[in-house]
Amino acid sequence: MNQQEPKQQERQQSIETLRELIRNIKICMLTTHSSEAGMRSRPMITARHEFDGELWLFTHADDPKVKEIEQDPHVNLVYSEPREDRYISISGQAQLIQNKQKAELLWTDSLNEWFSGGPEDPSLMLICVHVAEAEYWDANVQNLSDAVRALFFTSTAPKHDKLEWSETPS
Repeated sequence: MNQQEPKQQERQQSIETLRELIRNIKICMLTTHSSEAGMRSRPMITARHEFDGELWLFTHADDPKVKEIEQDPHVNLVYSEPREDRYISISGQAQLIQNKQKAELLWTDSLNEWFSGGPEDPSLMLICVHVAEAEYWDANVQNLSDAVRALFFTSTAPKHDKLEWSETPS
């Protein structure tokens, strides 16, 4: 086994873990850096696709976040599922893409509300976030009685981990 294989296996495991954690969370908060206001966050719909190390978001080409990403592509995405006590913070590099075929591939009907022209909407732009690091907290608690039991009667603490990868597969 060469030295690359353990890193590739580790990266793949991180991707699978993150894929499962965010699978059913539709909305994330995207944080960008603004020269006027510092850091700015706003809710975004994550495009539905099989997570492979990249996350896709839809925006309008004239939205202020586009200029912010052009100036500084470092972004953070935060996913939250309070009912399951699950929280995920993802850091990465954003790339702005205008690609009608990719937009069609990622399109869902819920996007019609924001882009009346569908995937052919001329103002549509994709944001591809190349994930560099993710941190998550997952208490895996289903209800209040489980939470109390976990806090006071067992040594079960919320699962917390940091997933890192900087290389993409060749």
